[in-house]
Amino acid sequence: MPDTVANQVPPRVGIDEFSTNSALVDGVRRYGAGWAGGALASIGRLVGSAEFQENARLANLHAPILHALDRYGERLDEVEYHPAYHRILGDAVAHGAHTSAWADPRAGAHVARAAAFMLFAQIEPGHACPVSMTHAAVPTLSREPAVARSWLPLLYGTGYEPHLVPASAKPGALVGMAMTERQGGSDVRASTTTAVDDGNGTARITGRKWFCSAPMSDAFLVLAQEPPGLSCFLVPRVLDDGSRNPLHLIRLKSKLGNRANASAEVEFERTLGWRIGEAGRGIRTILDMVHETRLDCVLGTAAGMRQSVAEAVWHARHRRAFGKLLIDQPAMAAVLADLALEAEASIALGLRLAAADDAARPTGAGGTTGARADSGVPGADAARERGFARIATAVAKFWVCQRGPAHAAEALECLGGNGYTEDFPLAMRYREQPVMAIWEGSGNVVALDVLRALSREPDSAEALADELELQRGVDPLLDRQLNRALSLMWDARREPEAAQGWARRLGEELALALEGALLVGHAPSSVAEAFLGARLGDERSLGFGCLPDAARTAEILDRVQ
Repeated sequence: MPDTVANQVPPRVGIDEFSTNSALVDGVRRYGAGWAGGALASIGRLVGSAEFQENARLANLHAPILHALDRYGERLDEVEYHPAYHRILGDAVAHGAHTSAWADPRAGAHVARAAAFMLFAQIEPGHACPVSMTHAAVPTLSREPAVARSWLPLLYGTGYEPHLVPASAKPGALVGMAMTERQGGSDVRASTTTAVDDGNGTARITGRKWFCSAPMSDAFLVLAQEPPGLSCFLVPRVLDDGSRNPLHLIRLKSKLGNRANASAEVEFERTLGWRIGEAGRGIRTILDMVHETRLDCVLGTAAGMRQSVAEAVWHARHRRAFGKLLIDQPAMAAVLADLALEAEASIALGLRLAAADDAARPTGAGGTTGARADSGVPGADAARERGFARIATAVAKFWVCQRGPAHAAEALECLGGNGYTEDFPLAMRYREQPVMAIWEGSGNVVALDVLRALSREPDSAEALADELELQRGVDPLLDRQLNRALSLMWDARREPEAAQGWARRLGEELALALEGALLVGHAPSSVAEAFLGARLGDERSLGFGCLPDAARTAEILDRVQ
């Protein structure tokens, strides 16, 4: 037997995942975050290293373990992670993938943070959950000045300490969430968890939550019923005196994916919490949080698409079959180019939404009023950007996250049998993509939220229409899609009840119009024209790899390194 076997694909390691991602580099520059290029390239080299990728493999191979009781039968309520998970989470925090946009607000800050988040999530997605929740918690905690003064500096910290000690003794803190209950699911108003006022803005919380993600976080945002209605609370894991706040871990979920990250069923037993916002206005209080986590679902899915297509193209560039490299086989090139189009459109849409956050936020971190004069979107109006972000984030969450699983499956197939094994990263990615479509609202919930935005916040519809009209007249296929999408949107405003039956169609049409407009406005013509033909043309197909005859596949694939 020979010592080596020919025609084997080398591991895709030692790559700067930022500088080789043309769509990401272009978007970072376009939206005023070019100043972050050096730091992002450093992250790109880190996550592209063999060491980081091995940590990602180990973190997903060794699932978290629950220790509900200690050896003597006393409550312990701790989760044990593999050291590789802590190394990855520590790296992400050290590079500001959690709260850098709030800690150092400037032009393009949200875009730069989005890019950092995507780079880490591209290689290991499980840790992205606590990173995202910590980012999303900032605007919610900012609603309560006393809590903000104590906690926001901790959330801005770039140090990571995994042990359960008071947050004030740590170099940084992470925040999780416990919202849903088994009888309600997405209908959080059906919560039966109760809070009894304790005075001075605190309450004692009792009840169970069906999903609590990242249960070793330093604090959690929790919804509980008070006499005026559902309220929001910040619940620390460890109190300032070092004692454990009663939070019992019932069991860890055995999940399809997201294996590196623990999700638990938890029970509160007169657990101390600090009220955030007005009593009975908990849903309103967490709206900013929901917006940010939904955006991170889009970014995380786009990051997964980038990993999928990059691994598939790498394989095709190094593997020969039937006398040619796979990438030189026309059928394979068409599939790979189509996967690249989907990834590029998703990255473009995700960064546009991050840019809207930059334009809509004040210079003070986490606030909800005012405008940034240094918006990354040239000439952007803050009110318009808030309206655009409100509806476009829901549209993107619906469509991009729906596309993720099919995209991962097609990319996995490009590797053949190897793709179906755990020795290669696309099996993990295939399991991972569905969670983004479910977390923070599954398809129907988010599609109906688009209708809610149209009826309750009509300015959001106007802002979205303005955005789409920017590319009117550039391409007839895009014009036809704009007409179709906008006509549906105005019909939905007139007949919101009837529109519920076709809310998903509305989300799809609006998303395709948005992606098409962004690519026409900013991507190379090879990318824009192929996308319009494949997604909007008369011969468009539901499957990947059915590109128009004129598609310049080689040019499209040149952008995938």
